[in-house]
Amino acid sequence: MHDESRRIEERVQRLHDQRIKTAIYAATVPFEVEAWQAPGEPVPFEEAAAASYTPFAMGTPWGPPWGTTWFRMRGQVPEAWAGRRVEAVIDLGFVGDWPGNQAEALVHLTDGTPLKAVNPLNQYVAIANPAQGGESVDYLVEAASNPDILADNFSKTTPLGDKLTAGDKPLYTFRSADIAVLDEEVWHLDLDVQVLRELMLELGEHDPRRHEIAHALDRAMDLLDLDDVSGSAAAVREALKPVLSKPAHASAHTVSGVGHAHIDSAWLWPIRETKRKTSRTFSNVTSLADEYEDFIFACSQAQQYEWVRDNYPKVWARIQESVKKGQWAPVGGMWVESDGNLPGGEAVARQFIHGKRFFMDHFGIETKGVWLPDSFGYNAAYPQIAKLAGNEWFLTQKISWNQTNTFPHHTFWWEGIDGTRIFTHFPPVDTYNARFSGEEMSRAVRNYQEKGGASRSLAPFGWGDGGGGPTREIMERARRLADLEGSAKVVVEHPDEFFAKAREEYPDAPVWVGELYLELHRATYTSQARTKQGNRRSEHLLREAELWATTAALHAPGYAYPYEKLDRLWKTVLLHQFHDILPGSSIAWVHREAEAEYARVAQELRALTAEAVAALGSGGPRVFNTSPYARAEVVRTADGAPVYVEVPASGSAPLTDAGPAQPVTVDGRVLDNGLVRVEVAEDGTLSSVYDLRARREVLAEPGNLLRLHTDLPNYWDAWDIDKHYKNRYTDLLDASSITIVEQDPLVGAIRVERDFGKGSKITQTITVRAGSPRIDIETDIDWHETEKILKAAFPVDIRAPHSSAEIQFGHIQRPTHTNTSWEAARFEVSGHRWVHLGEPGYGVAVINDSTYGHDVSRTVREDGGTTTTVRLSLVRAPRIPDPEADQGRHRFTYALLPGASIEDAVAEGYALNLPLRVADATGAPAPVVSAEGEGVTVEAVKLADDVSGDVVVRLYESRGGRAQGVLRTGFPLAGAQITDLLERPLQEARVDGDGGVPVALRPFQILTLRLRRG
Repeated sequence: MHDESRRIEERVQRLHDQRIKTAIYAATVPFEVEAWQAPGEPVPFEEAAAASYTPFAMGTPWGPPWGTTWFRMRGQVPEAWAGRRVEAVIDLGFVGDWPGNQAEALVHLTDGTPLKAVNPLNQYVAIANPAQGGESVDYLVEAASNPDILADNFSKTTPLGDKLTAGDKPLYTFRSADIAVLDEEVWHLDLDVQVLRELMLELGEHDPRRHEIAHALDRAMDLLDLDDVSGSAAAVREALKPVLSKPAHASAHTVSGVGHAHIDSAWLWPIRETKRKTSRTFSNVTSLADEYEDFIFACSQAQQYEWVRDNYPKVWARIQESVKKGQWAPVGGMWVESDGNLPGGEAVARQFIHGKRFFMDHFGIETKGVWLPDSFGYNAAYPQIAKLAGNEWFLTQKISWNQTNTFPHHTFWWEGIDGTRIFTHFPPVDTYNARFSGEEMSRAVRNYQEKGGASRSLAPFGWGDGGGGPTREIMERARRLADLEGSAKVVVEHPDEFFAKAREEYPDAPVWVGELYLELHRATYTSQARTKQGNRRSEHLLREAELWATTAALHAPGYAYPYEKLDRLWKTVLLHQFHDILPGSSIAWVHREAEAEYARVAQELRALTAEAVAALGSGGPRVFNTSPYARAEVVRTADGAPVYVEVPASGSAPLTDAGPAQPVTVDGRVLDNGLVRVEVAEDGTLSSVYDLRARREVLAEPGNLLRLHTDLPNYWDAWDIDKHYKNRYTDLLDASSITIVEQDPLVGAIRVERDFGKGSKITQTITVRAGSPRIDIETDIDWHETEKILKAAFPVDIRAPHSSAEIQFGHIQRPTHTNTSWEAARFEVSGHRWVHLGEPGYGVAVINDSTYGHDVSRTVREDGGTTTTVRLSLVRAPRIPDPEADQGRHRFTYALLPGASIEDAVAEGYALNLPLRVADATGAPAPVVSAEGEGVTVEAVKLADDVSGDVVVRLYESRGGRAQGVLRTGFPLAGAQITDLLERPLQEARVDGDGGVPVALRPFQILTLRLRRG
């Protein structure tokens, strides 16, 4: 037989694209359209319904950037269409085929009932099936003219990312709004041909099934009447039935399809637009559920449900009904799909606490799994946190984006830093926006790493990122692929069902230990520094407010614990931990609002703390310590005078001099407090840091070296820092001034100022205080660079085989060598409050109050010694998607801590991030709780969420070893329970004869205790 593959493939493609697809709608009549441009921000339906509309013609430009135009569409179903399937088909002037960030609309009935959304890949709204001739159709359509930020494939800057800079020129041209007859036979033929053609093209050149499909399609096309596609469609479909009905091989891979609509809570659009996106997508999904009984939709992010509940009650009611029918599956159990690296440990816990409670309260469902398909890496504490929140499985797919190494598993047990394991799956289809194309099905089978051990994978299907969700076309593809020779089998099912089957099939799945590091998007640890600083400050202010509110509730008669305010503020902070807000990868509008929101949160939390402290009474200045560690350090009085004080952990003390501490001396450019001697060089770097206790020089080369690198990644500007950034740089060695700014027995400080680049300026105050080896570097940057990154280097004379960086509820060790490609790929990593380098007998920590990104490297010197260098990433200057990212003022502090153990790093990390508070108060209420025992660290103190008055304490082992200790209370204790994160009892805890609770913790174990007051 002659090979006619090319002819057949080209024939099928042309007939499908040009004849079959164009015949799906058999007849159309246009709507009569009127328009009203809403002024400013979106308006409620009632306001739009009462507005004055003017005639609007097709082909007319509409929609300024970020605007809202309401269209009234009126029409009538022709009598001749009685009994047919009739739909509205609307093309707002869509650009491309991504439904995410461009023109979108929600179609309403005139009584305000939302029907369904329209977007480029879902342009229809059902009118009737069967229709009645003469039926009137009257819609009000809320159309959003969101700009296409993805235009030019992220290769050019754009002012469209903020309504303040976007202008008002119309973005779209309305193409059509019609009432149309859907020719169901042609529509099904279109899908038959698509599925078979795509399968054919994925099969091997020598696979008989490929040629069988090709010739079946060729014969079927002979039956297509080009002058009457509709009339011949049934015959063509009949001819294709034999080749569509051949069952899959017995050993075929099974793909569990789960309906999904990834809706970024903000990204290339602001939060206000996400609120509308949820209504559009969820309207689509509930409509699809009515049409397909076998449809199941998994949806995460409790915050988005709350937005719909509060703003779209009719859509909310439809969601509740779909949940009852089992077609809608709340998943994930988090408030939002947060970033996987940057939120603090307590914040990750609260993501689950607030998320899971929402689903239980509103649907009576406890979610079983973590659904995080799109975050930029996942910290190694996740397995334990997830399990303590009652989760059984974990899903993501972002690791498939790795730049260097292919992750070796798709189904595996993920083991965290404490030893907890959670059953985990990465969909080998490598997308959370699957549509069951032939290429996707082939990829899922080809990629699957567990061949021979397991035979099933999961595929989240539906258009996403900007929402949209599954479509009827995707559901029809799934039906055709349920059992089709040559393809993986598709079954649409709940993700819990998939994970149960996968675990049963593969109980001895391999184990991956430690973090899930994404070898891409490493700049998300640094971009939009003010957003990250706002998060860090908010987390610590929340801790502070909860501790002192609890103290006041226990000791101040009449004080009311602010449950509702704290709940609201936590949810605001959790929302802004979304994986495109906190990482700094959103448009300017998002980050502008985030900075303002963090300022409001800070103001309110400071007020709550002040109210709680004031409730304790007035009578003289006291020092309040929110840290879980006792502190002896310098604090300033109201008039700025320094005082050396000692304050217990989580407690307070009078503002009085605590006694002797060797004074600080300032001699030229030398600071000395008897613990460390710091010499500032003429160029402003640290030429020496000498540890007087250990009698050794800490630095191998000048420290606090500021290096400005060119930083233009290959593609994703705000997301990525590529390895070649290291090759081009300028060291900032020209100090414009070096000045002694404080010379007191308790404090010595030298200020270094530098001008550089495009008018940028950096002022750093190097401070040494009595009684502390910590060297603070308070930094004020006026930043005006573009496509640059600024790093601060500390090359220390330590031979460290690994670095230790704080993460959630513990720390992670990373090799300082690059023996393998996995280690070499970690050229930029994340950490929280500290990074520690150590060799037997000595260590150094670099502490920070708001930075996350850093790198660690080492070299061997000619003298045989080893230089290990920590470099903090201070600020970047990407231009896409926000052309003004990070421009302007930044203020933060980082510090060098010589002679530091891991315990010292933990304590000083808390100290730097939780400054002592001086306030007027009476008496000395005992700390609510205090922990005895090395490594036993209290992370949160609060009243129980059930308003019972019980005290909840969350603690963890912070050194990485076993810990034995006792938790003491500052109030009469009637009993104690060990609980999960949601404060549900797991077992009774023993209370000893002294009223303390003995605790025994494994390395990095998290323990939540519920304490009943006597």
